[in-house]
Amino acid sequence: MTLTLLPDLGDLLRLHPQYNAGTVVEIIRHLGASEVLWASDTDPDHPLRDALPAARLRIQDGFTADWAWADAEHGQLQGFLSQYPQGRERLRGAAGAEREFAALVTVPMLPAQVVGAEVLDAARAYHAATRAALDEGPGTHWREKRLTELAAKLAGQTGVVIVPLDDVPGLLDLLPDSRVPDLTGFAPGETSRLRALADRAWQLREDDDLNALLAALDRETGDRVTPGAELSAAAAGIYLAVGDLVAARELLERAAHALTDDLPRSLTGLTLARLGQVRDAQGDRELATRTYRAVLALNHAPAIAIATAEAGLKEPFNLNLEG
Repeated sequence: MTLTLLPDLGDLLRLHPQYNAGTVVEIIRHLGASEVLWASDTDPDHPLRDALPAARLRIQDGFTADWAWADAEHGQLQGFLSQYPQGRERLRGAAGAEREFAALVTVPMLPAQVVGAEVLDAARAYHAATRAALDEGPGTHWREKRLTELAAKLAGQTGVVIVPLDDVPGLLDLLPDSRVPDLTGFAPGETSRLRALADRAWQLREDDDLNALLAALDRETGDRVTPGAELSAAAAGIYLAVGDLVAARELLERAAHALTDDLPRSLTGLTLARLGQVRDAQGDRELATRTYRAVLALNHAPAIAIATAEAGLKEPFNLNLEG
């Protein structure tokens, strides 16, 4: 039995039309798994923390640890190096390597590319360049120690494990029975397409064709990962962006009434926080305040929803369309 390392892109999943949270769900199903081991970002607002439970895929935790010490060691090293000209030059070299790798992984990729040799070799090159810039040993000890601890936790495990993309090459070296999945015969499906549509609608750009986006959202009924309530809430965000408060409120109230359970777990908080803002912008302060408080009373709400609700309770939301 082997351990399959499935690369995670974190928040970048929201930017990849064909390697998003919905795609990851489809890949896990393609691999015949009903659960995954979690060895990636501990951020509770990670997109897969919504998508996997919504798709009825179980997450088995316990493979990550409190690696705050690693961040602290890295931060101390950066602080030390920044005091000296040669140290600052080393930091610039490391930052350049990081930018180069980031430029690669922010370009939309197919699933087979994400697990392919080019990307994994680029991850190796990124860490090699970082070691060269910061010195082997003190410059990279924090990462090597973290990877070693993670590999020890995963030793002897089988199935599918979610791991950060740039950790994959190191774990392949440390875990002889591990591999990346062969995705040459895999193609993203409807779950991936719907997730890409919603992700796109939540992140508007100036050159977007808003009418086309609204039409696309209106045509869909949704699925478990991206339910109709989220499509309505995303469409409401577009109307809010152009100042159509009536349409935005109608869609958000429709979305709120369509919330049937706690999955995806972030959706209720996001929907209610935005609804509170719209009610505020329409001058319905009392109802807006109650809506904000409902967000804070949820068992789980994403950080952005909590921040929105807290800000709304302190001061009424005012829609500003200038600039």
